[in-house]
Amino acid sequence: MHEQFNASQWLIDRHIEAGRGDRVAVICRGRSWSYADIHDLTRRTAAALRARGVRPEERVALAVLDSVEFVAVFLGAMRIGAVPVALNPLLPGRDLAVITADARARVAVVSTEQVDRVNALIDGAPELVDVILAGDELSEVADRGGAAETVPLTGWTEFLAGGRHEDDRPYATWSESPGFWLCTSGSTGQPKLAMHRHGDLKVTCDTYANSVLGVGPGDRFFSVGPMFHAYGLGNSLTFPFSVGATVVLEPTRPPNPQLVADIVSAHHPTLFFCIPTFYAALNAADVPDDTFRTVRFGVSAAEPLPAETFERFKQRFGVTVLDGIGSTELLHIYVSNSPTALRPGTSGVPVDGYEAKVVAEDGTTQPVGEPGQLLVKGDSMTTGYWCRSAINKATFEGPWMRTGDLYKVDADGFFTYMGRVDDMLRIGGEWVSPAEVEGVLIEHDAVLEAAVVGETDVAGVLQPVAYVIPLEWWQVSDAADGDPPDSTGLAELTETLTAFCKDRLAGYKRPKRYEIVRELPKTATGKIQRFKLRT
Repeated sequence: MHEQFNASQWLIDRHIEAGRGDRVAVICRGRSWSYADIHDLTRRTAAALRARGVRPEERVALAVLDSVEFVAVFLGAMRIGAVPVALNPLLPGRDLAVITADARARVAVVSTEQVDRVNALIDGAPELVDVILAGDELSEVADRGGAAETVPLTGWTEFLAGGRHEDDRPYATWSESPGFWLCTSGSTGQPKLAMHRHGDLKVTCDTYANSVLGVGPGDRFFSVGPMFHAYGLGNSLTFPFSVGATVVLEPTRPPNPQLVADIVSAHHPTLFFCIPTFYAALNAADVPDDTFRTVRFGVSAAEPLPAETFERFKQRFGVTVLDGIGSTELLHIYVSNSPTALRPGTSGVPVDGYEAKVVAEDGTTQPVGEPGQLLVKGDSMTTGYWCRSAINKATFEGPWMRTGDLYKVDADGFFTYMGRVDDMLRIGGEWVSPAEVEGVLIEHDAVLEAAVVGETDVAGVLQPVAYVIPLEWWQVSDAADGDPPDSTGLAELTETLTAFCKDRLAGYKRPKRYEIVRELPKTATGKIQRFKLRT
């Protein structure tokens, strides 16, 4: 017999049983919920889902902004053995429908703020029989018609009222039981559904959260990264709930530096999580230098954190940012800098409980300093992608996963990101890492963000091309605060960056052309979609 383990019980019930029910669990938009409140709401949600006919291992599509409703549905579904499928609530309805149909979900929960997506969601997911709107009030969908009319919409209050108290009992799952599905970020194309078990959540809490961050009940968490993604799910739900700590949630998407600074100043988090581009935006923002005075560590993931961004943030705000690399497939960060092993510009060393290696094309381990593909293994690894047999065979090799990232390891065991395997450029017979070139460009005070891709010139020769967001453009609004730099200013910026790179990069690595842009294509979690920049 398997030992019973239900992640929902582990994250909530044991705090109630230990007499910690009055501790503040969630703060969101001026309101606080205790662990007892979350326990009650999760049980009511579990009962309501069961009353709607949701059965163990059936999928529940979850397109909900960061909120207590997200917490309640995610944990309530797992409580009854069902499988929540966390989706990006900002996706258009037709895109939500594609993923919902792929998962064969019969029930979907959508934030009332995203109600305009419901018609397209229903039309494109023919197996849906129920849509619940998560929020304070039931919002009507304008101009419902066609297939959308056949699926009822239920407001949150009515939904909760439909459950029977005796139906909130936990299902007898165990660590290996199907737990939840997450979408990969889509940095290289169409997202896939990574399947995770109940026990995977506990693994990341016991490894990264414990060994790197040393989380405790006195911590207060705030994550810019959203909860529908693996990074934000750990930051805003499983890590704080694993120790009975407090999390601050903010539904606004996308957030801006001023909003984040206001939240940090008001709620005093001790742990702060975001992505490199947002750290760069905070460095450039007009916010007080003591904004992050209560933060003992910042955390960065999704893209490599340039050493320059790290130094600027630490110098201005006095906070050390721990950069690392994680993935949806491994559920959180598996290689990281730590308070005792810190080297800016690198991703750090393997987290306790994980192993990583850099291999050549033939699978042999690369020597120190030689780039190769990063392979990783750990107990939080996905059981695979839903209905993606060919991709599963290409990605997973026994206990190891091919990440698709190119890395090198130094003599001290620190891993340095070189780019995605598909992003690497072969210039004049030499390999060029876009990440290396981007890191140099970001060092310049005039640059907020940069992305480097390959472009074939008229002679058929591949050359590096840099897409650059000037800091001045990011700071200036077209509508209110004046005009962006003129053509002369852009030409001067290009000349400046050309000279800057000449002193720092070998000739074959330097961008041969610059595109000055207002924004870069990114996934919802902040990863640059370089494939969209290639021509």
